Amino acid sequence: MRIRVLPNPARLAEAAADEAARRIRGAIRDRSTARIVAATGTSQIAFLHHLVHAPGIDWHQVEMFHLDEYIGLPIVHPASFRKYLLERLIRPVGLGTYHLLDGERDPVAECREVGEKLRERPVDVAFVGIGENAHLAFNDPPADFETDEPYLVVRLDEACRRQQVGEGWFARLDEVPTKAISMSVRQILRADAIICVVPDRRKAEAVRASVEGPIDARTPASILRTHGDVTMYLDAESASLLTRTLEDSDG
Repeated sequence: MRIRVLPNPARLAEAAADEAARRIRGAIRDRSTARIVAATGTSQIAFLHHLVHAPGIDWHQVEMFHLDEYIGLPIVHPASFRKYLLERLIRPVGLGTYHLLDGERDPVAECREVGEKLRERPVDVAFVGIGENAHLAFNDPPADFETDEPYLVVRLDEACRRQQVGEGWFARLDEVPTKAISMSVRQILRADAIICVVPDRRKAEAVRASVEGPIDARTPASILRTHGDVTMYLDAESASLLTRTLEDSDG
């Protein structure tokens, strides 16, 4: 796993978006289409802002899949990830094809139907983050490292739900849904490349555990170290608890 440490969140977002744009352009050049997985949440906002303004991407040739979504949350709710992606990625670029997870439908059927489309061809690049509890997508600890299903219904732990309140998506803990649809860990690892965007001091312990601790279901994002083409983008704050010398640090 390559680790890049940038001085601040703005530089991190710009650098990660530059790589993401290169990956998308390369896939379109080589295969006439690009398949991507898009993440959401506060940590991805600046990254997506830079990505939608990247030059030279024919977005009509891009097919996007959705990483996760709350079950039972209306699309008009400010925390809806469908709303988030429509406003921050799909509409700004005029995305050609996209598959959003509808948490208001039967979740088992939604997992099956979107999963069938996802399995049709490989994903060129997946964009992910890491939660304060080191979750990957909504795979909270202990994560299921074994299922081969593309999507699954998961129960959100309290740490994950408190993070959503802390980021301002919900006013109170009891407003945060307790279940969600999430892309599975194994499905994320099937992407040809993974770009992991992790700013902010509040993620520092999760970063340390994921990078330096054991690869373990209790630290879901640690599984990224088993993939052959992962770049983790950190800022000085999110990298602050790493003890080893980082080879790739940008001033």
